[in-house]
Amino acid sequence: MIRKKVLTTLATAATVALLMTSCANTAPAPGSTSAAAGGSGLNTNIPVLTSIETPKDAVLPAGDGKAVCPATTTLAYIGAETGANAQLGINIFNGIQLAINEHNKANAGCQVAFKKFDTEGDPTKATGPVTQATKENDIIGVIGLPFSGESKATGNIFEQVKLVHITPAATNPGLTKNGWSTFFRGLGNDAVQGPAAAKFMTEKLGAKKVYLVQDDSDYGIGLGGTTTAALGTAMIGNDKVTTGQKDFSATISKIMSSGADAVFYSGYFAEGAPFDQQLVAKGFKGAFVGPDGVKDDQFIKQAGDASANAFFTCPCIPGELIPTFATAYTALTNAQPGTYSIEGYDAATVLLSGIDKGNQDRAKLLDWVKNYDASGLSKHYKWDSTGELQAPTVYGYRVLDGKIVPIGAIGQ
Repeated sequence: MIRKKVLTTLATAATVALLMTSCANTAPAPGSTSAAAGGSGLNTNIPVLTSIETPKDAVLPAGDGKAVCPATTTLAYIGAETGANAQLGINIFNGIQLAINEHNKANAGCQVAFKKFDTEGDPTKATGPVTQATKENDIIGVIGLPFSGESKATGNIFEQVKLVHITPAATNPGLTKNGWSTFFRGLGNDAVQGPAAAKFMTEKLGAKKVYLVQDDSDYGIGLGGTTTAALGTAMIGNDKVTTGQKDFSATISKIMSSGADAVFYSGYFAEGAPFDQQLVAKGFKGAFVGPDGVKDDQFIKQAGDASANAFFTCPCIPGELIPTFATAYTALTNAQPGTYSIEGYDAATVLLSGIDKGNQDRAKLLDWVKNYDASGLSKHYKWDSTGELQAPTVYGYRVLDGKIVPIGAIGQ
């Protein structure tokens, strides 16, 4: 992925969103309009984003280096480490690990322990690990769960013991409508991403006929609904697939008959990759657009050359464009930051900064997050009473030369 020097001239969080939209540095994408969409007539020659602006007052995990806390102080990650879509969870886990490493290196008097619990990203399996974590009293804060379905299945468990948890990735809008006081979303939800995706396809790409396909997950259903509403008459058809599906021929036949020039897939990369591969093999010449659940290097590995037609939307900042973070992340993992790596890092930083300020039990750390108002590397963090951030930026990405590269803020 492309990395350039970060500009550091922001003064307020409001300025962040404006400048990300209007002043981010871009470079023309190589190739013609037919390079990504096979001559479909779409506007695919969209400039690549080469730098972003980050708040100069961003809170970092190291703090002032003077923190003191009990040796038992523990944070946890709960989410997928294995399973079909594990990479999204691993990206987050690695970001958290980096934040805790940086904190502990700078604060000899406060060595925060880190535990991880694998849910496989499966709602039916997530209740066990979450219950186990909530019973370990040393765990006073959690980063997770990454997926909407497992978040929905476990929110009440956290609520019963008043254990604060920040999701860096779960986007179903309904999650903040359950009355939970312990759930906080560290990104924009699908009520933000859906309209941004629709605007990106119809205005940026110039798609006239969009065919929408969604999976059966809480995430896919929620995002499919908000995107459908925003597309209006530009959506010429829709179909549903299931988690774990391998053969998409029936859906592809409908798409080919519809004359669609773009397909939006509301789901995860485990199914999105073979779907796109089979779609291209049947002669589809348009653009394949997926959301944050599809935006991962694993999509390219699994879809192969067919992935050249792919674009993505994501309420996540391109962490690879923040040199200090990208360098440290790569040194730790031997890989560039992935989707939601920096959001995991920021979520951990919110909790670590609370610990450093003396909020060292569950009740105090929960209250700290409720009243938090500061910038991280990816965005400004201040939650409303339901646990939502205010209108975070959604970014666009594309596959170019076998890599996922950012193409700037979309939907604003």
